Amino acid sequence: MTIEECLVFGKSHCHSDHAKILLGEIINKNPLELLNYLEEEVPEEEVTNYQKAVIALQEGKPIQYVLGKVNFFGYPFYVDERVLIPRFETEELVENTIAIIKENFQEPIDIVDLGCGTGVIGLTLEKKVSTASVDCIDISKEALEVTKINKEALQSKANLIQNDMLEGLDKKYDVIISNPPYIRDDEEIEQIVRENEPHLALYAGKDGLDCYKKILNHISQNMKDRCFIAFEIGKDQGEQIIKLIEANLENVKIEIKQDLSGRDRMLFIYKNLE
Repeated sequence: MTIEECLVFGKSHCHSDHAKILLGEIINKNPLELLNYLEEEVPEEEVTNYQKAVIALQEGKPIQYVLGKVNFFGYPFYVDERVLIPRFETEELVENTIAIIKENFQEPIDIVDLGCGTGVIGLTLEKKVSTASVDCIDISKEALEVTKINKEALQSKANLIQNDMLEGLDKKYDVIISNPPYIRDDEEIEQIVRENEPHLALYAGKDGLDCYKKILNHISQNMKDRCFIAFEIGKDQGEQIIKLIEANLENVKIEIKQDLSGRDRMLFIYKNLE
């Protein structure tokens, strides 16, 4: 089959843009330049791989899982059904965190990424700021297997730890960051998300706050004297999480920031930072 014939097949089963992205990935060409190579023959094995990928997409598999990767903060990360697909909102969380770290910390710092999944948060921070250590923690052994793939690809020195958030850990950190599960058990979400992504990484109890409660119940013993904490949150959870913070921590500053869509999405806690 030629590139043109492959595209005709792809567009008959999925969105035109996705058909181009998939083919470009499989034959290692820029999707935007495929029209320059329409008569070029595609090797039979790659045709087969392309057709399988198109059908998987048609059947409702997210394109990130079909491709096996996602771009996060300019870095390619491996992703599959064992982990949540990283979202753009989490890039905003990381971007804000980098700015705050650079403004408040001069020496190499200790960072922990709680519920790390793919590892995008912890591994990106390791690339972008000066670190003494980065600990990536997840309760899921399967998720940590994915983190390990990304750690090795990025030549990271991060520590991978299977644990239930901070429970039982006595190490103290300069920066504690988490994008935990925060969807209510009865909350309606997109079908493609509900049917493909791991529920362990999505749902967090009746009010969606189980993970925040678990983290905040233990967090004081893991905070250095000067400490910054960053959470990704659901758009209507800010006030409830502030109450949890106030019940567990004293003398801290709390800030909620909106994402680019204008929704409450990030919650920051400052301890002894100007």
